[in-house]
Amino acid sequence: MVTMMGVWGGQELESFEAVMAAFTEKTGIKVQFEGTRDLPTLLQTRLAAGNPPDVAAIPGPGAMKEYVEQGALVNLNESLDAELIRAEMGPAWIELGSYEDGLYAIMIAADIKSLVWYRPDQFQAKGYEVPETWEEMEELMDQMVANGDTPWAMGLESGAASGWPATDWIEDIMLRIGSPELYDQWVAHEIPWTHPTVREAFEIFGKIATNSDYVYGGPVAVLSTDFGDSVNDLFTDPPRAMMHRQASFVTGFIQDANPDVKIGEDVTFFPFPPIKPEFGNPMLGAGDMVAQFSDTPEAAAFMEFLASAEAQEIWVRDLGKLGTNSKIDPAIYPDDLTREMAQVLNDAEVFRFDGSDSMPAAVGSGAFWEGTLMYVGGEDLDSVLEYIESVAQDTY
Repeated sequence: MVTMMGVWGGQELESFEAVMAAFTEKTGIKVQFEGTRDLPTLLQTRLAAGNPPDVAAIPGPGAMKEYVEQGALVNLNESLDAELIRAEMGPAWIELGSYEDGLYAIMIAADIKSLVWYRPDQFQAKGYEVPETWEEMEELMDQMVANGDTPWAMGLESGAASGWPATDWIEDIMLRIGSPELYDQWVAHEIPWTHPTVREAFEIFGKIATNSDYVYGGPVAVLSTDFGDSVNDLFTDPPRAMMHRQASFVTGFIQDANPDVKIGEDVTFFPFPPIKPEFGNPMLGAGDMVAQFSDTPEAAAFMEFLASAEAQEIWVRDLGKLGTNSKIDPAIYPDDLTREMAQVLNDAEVFRFDGSDSMPAAVGSGAFWEGTLMYVGGEDLDSVLEYIESVAQDTY
């Protein structure tokens, strides 16, 4: 018997139950799943009582490091076939689950945020080429403006969560103008919000979001447009904007509002381009990370199964997620576009979790969201960064 704790419900739980059933059929070992919406609290309570689950889905790398420091996690280098896992999972996933001298967690699926959506027919008709560097992106934006087009559609309105799309932009930029280690230090508040690289990331974002030439409707529209509606500016006649930066889930919003649009033909994506070449082209996203809390052969067997292509094909097939095992049969993905996303993800040398999601709520889903709205609304950048920093100092 293996006990497993996770947050999944609904369709996700159905898919995970299929994974557990396949494991039981293969090994004869049963898995008992315990679902909770407040996993960090319940898991910490169980750890304190000396009764953790054998395996748990954990919130991300920050939580993983805390559990390692508590001595709560099994080093997978010692309990699993580490060579096999390294052979089948890209370096980005091994790096993400590693801390100090051990491998402590496995990503079993991910979604990708570092995508720019565009209409190939419009690019072809107007002679626009997909940029491969930020310098080419800036040249393309200026070419579009000179041609009478607006480069970007953007909306930051999301009710109580307004501002989160701007934080995704800034996180993508941070990863491309500084090292992954600097990004981690920023998320952990080991560098201040007034740090020059953080300031530069806001400025690069602001050059677009506060400029009426570069973004449809200017900053007033950016602040008032719902994030899910903003992509529709690509599908007006003529298009109000040429590009939209958003995660893979945006295809659902596109199809709801534009049922005749063929995803992958009428609209597709290119990866958010590198900015400083030495930092390459990392990927920003989120994902499902699992860790082993009990050093038993049954728990190790389940972890090894979760890392396998067999398990991940079941897990991602119906959920729109992307697997992390390079041996997954691409045919399990619903369309060519999803297969392309999976390839982009598996080619990435560095992957990082959404920064605002990894920060304490008062900062990540509080002052950071709010600060981006203040900045786009015209407030002085220094005072915005000092405001976020003051909240961070009170929170961490």
